[in-house]
Amino acid sequence: MKRIGKPVFFIVLVLIAAFAFLALAGINTTYGDKTTVIVKGLSNIRWGIDIRGGVDVTFAPPEGVDATVEELNAATASITQRLLGQGISDYEVYTDENKDRIIVRFPWKEDEEDFDPTAAISELGETARLTFWEGTDRTDEKMLITEGKYIVKAEPQVDEKGNFMVAFEFDAEGAKAFNTVATRLAGTSTPISIWMDDTMISSPTVSKDATFADGKGVITGNFTRDEVIKLANQINSGALPFALTTETFNTISPTLGENAKDAMLLALLIALAVVCVMMIVRYRVPGVAAAIALIGQTAGAFACISGFFPFINGSTLTLPGLAGIILSIGMGVDANVLTSERIREELASGKTLEGAIDIGFKRGFTAVFDGNITTIIIALILMGAFGSDGILTQLFSTVFFMFGKAAAGSIYSFGFTLLTGLIFNFIMGVFASRLMLTSLSKFKPLRKRSFFGGDAQ
Repeated sequence: MKRIGKPVFFIVLVLIAAFAFLALAGINTTYGDKTTVIVKGLSNIRWGIDIRGGVDVTFAPPEGVDATVEELNAATASITQRLLGQGISDYEVYTDENKDRIIVRFPWKEDEEDFDPTAAISELGETARLTFWEGTDRTDEKMLITEGKYIVKAEPQVDEKGNFMVAFEFDAEGAKAFNTVATRLAGTSTPISIWMDDTMISSPTVSKDATFADGKGVITGNFTRDEVIKLANQINSGALPFALTTETFNTISPTLGENAKDAMLLALLIALAVVCVMMIVRYRVPGVAAAIALIGQTAGAFACISGFFPFINGSTLTLPGLAGIILSIGMGVDANVLTSERIREELASGKTLEGAIDIGFKRGFTAVFDGNITTIIIALILMGAFGSDGILTQLFSTVFFMFGKAAAGSIYSFGFTLLTGLIFNFIMGVFASRLMLTSLSKFKPLRKRSFFGGDAQ
């Protein structure tokens, strides 16, 4: 670190200030009524249900019913389709296969004062009505071919050429009705449309050489793997033998959530300001470097949440997530205190200013690393145990199979913000702080030992 010159402090300061500004403000361009996001900032953060207000409900099969994985997936597809049908696109749906539970979260509908969450939840849990029609016009009931209750199963498959398709099978009664119409429409342009409730989910035409022996058939097209899985689940939802029951149901008003968010953000700002002042008063020049590093660390945590970095998927920010940021700031303060105290000890033992800074950071790093790495491991475990997907979830699924995903939105958010905050603690509180402090020690007016925690000389 001996090669670090005076300009380094200003370079690091400008970089942290620019990063903090971009991470918080973002960059948007507006042309007419279209806004294009170039750099994501605070305005692009997805707030959790506990902040923006909304509905949190857990569905379960009727008592005594042990639902299969296929039935749970089909029920999830039905719920998802109905959410979209109600104009709710910003939702979270988790399937807990171990406990036969489906957890659904969705925010209050914007600009709608008479939205009835109880009615919406009741509709979500009903058995989906799947119907097959000749053509796409449902005004004539005579065009109804059959219903989803006659479906035995539907599943995604891959043909010999590697093309994705959906294979389906009717029971005897459904096959009789379907085969009659399908045979008549073979080779024509009239499709057989498939509807879930009031939404058409597919409208394939019947090929000239199609056969439906024993009520079996396939739906082909330019499908992706995810599309055939989704379509198969939707078709299976019409064959569910049960309606879902509401196990738990909570609502959070937007006003309460907004007040909670404002209180947490205010607490964060106050804590950050008080800590920075205390660090500067206590440790002087090292405190200045620590305060700048803490600001960069906080900005980094929010940047990871908003999706500022293209290689990191943003995360929904909940109240526990804000608590995770505050906790990571506390860990950052601890790291700077350890280093500053080490520097004071080295100065007291007679070391030169440069030597005290160098040895202080080296000896302090061991304690900082141990404290942060153990907390990072805990954050990773929380993300893996309570996440909904990803590598961490798969890694910890065999260990934490007893936990459901009902807490995914809150506990996962806490783990995510804690992890990102600690990573930026290493970047800002260890690396950037050392650069700034070493650079500041080169300025003659600041070379007094008392400015770095030593005795005045």
